[in-house]
Amino acid sequence: MLVWLGENINMEEKIVQIINKMADYLNVSQMKKLQEVLLQTFSESNISKEEISNYEYLQLFLDAKKIEGCSARTIEYYSSTVERMLKNIKQPIRKISTEEIRKYLVDYQKINNCSKVTVDNIRRNISSFFSWLEEEDYILKSPMRRIHKIKTTQPVKEIISDEVIELLRDNCKCTRDLAMIDLLYSTGMRVGELVNLNISDVDFEARECIVFGKGDKERKVYFDAKAKLHLQNYLRKRKDDNPALFVSLDAPHDRLKISGVEIRIRTLGRKLKLEKIHPHKFRRTMATRAIDKGMPIEQVQKILGHSQIDTTMQYAIVNQTNVKTSHQKFIA
Repeated sequence: MLVWLGENINMEEKIVQIINKMADYLNVSQMKKLQEVLLQTFSESNISKEEISNYEYLQLFLDAKKIEGCSARTIEYYSSTVERMLKNIKQPIRKISTEEIRKYLVDYQKINNCSKVTVDNIRRNISSFFSWLEEEDYILKSPMRRIHKIKTTQPVKEIISDEVIELLRDNCKCTRDLAMIDLLYSTGMRVGELVNLNISDVDFEARECIVFGKGDKERKVYFDAKAKLHLQNYLRKRKDDNPALFVSLDAPHDRLKISGVEIRIRTLGRKLKLEKIHPHKFRRTMATRAIDKGMPIEQVQKILGHSQIDTTMQYAIVNQTNVKTSHQKFIA
């Protein structure tokens, strides 16, 4: 019956050709019904693709993400998110509908009492999965196309003031912690990047160091004179031969871990009765200070190692005083 389409044309191309040829004769609802019937008919007869299980599709997707350079943590998040959805819907991937996924997201939020941000993260992961299936011609059309980004309220997150930075510096009991705080504050690097630094990665003359960000992307970050002095002072007092830039205070002086930095900085903040002091807050503070002082957002993006400028915009908090000054300058 469909010999005129040619045996070498795959199922998706056949369906697209049929729908295009019928577009002048059917209304929108009829076209949708025709597409539904064709998909069902061909998917049932297309034995080769039906032989691939949902979890094999998932594994193919995860393998592709590994090749793209996604971190093990990101891969695990993709895996758990999509696998949970597949267990819940219990349909072959090629038959999963928009309505089923929308219901799954609504039910997930109710059952787990989670925030809109969490649900939107899940939506984004599932959308990436189905978009990849569509790009690879495993499905005709992603069922996620009509499920849009969930609107969330963006609370204004505080930054660390100059006074608080001085208070933290004054209360550091060891040169290592002082160097650590100033390096985080002046570079805006991630805590994971900080603990992976080696002494050889630091160029004191140029006041810069090479870090490896998400997906092992290499970039340069820059530190100020104060951070340089504190780093040099810390390294002069070191007695070990570990190549790591930051090590534990006690023998055998192993490379410091993310949890070690987190605990040290949070403990210092709590001791001083300061609100939510943690390593990531230094990163947000650096981005905000840079933009407040007029650094172009594209350059801030480069320093922070963001692939998308939208991410940088979320980090950068606009100073309300600057907004008022600008209003008086340009509007009032």
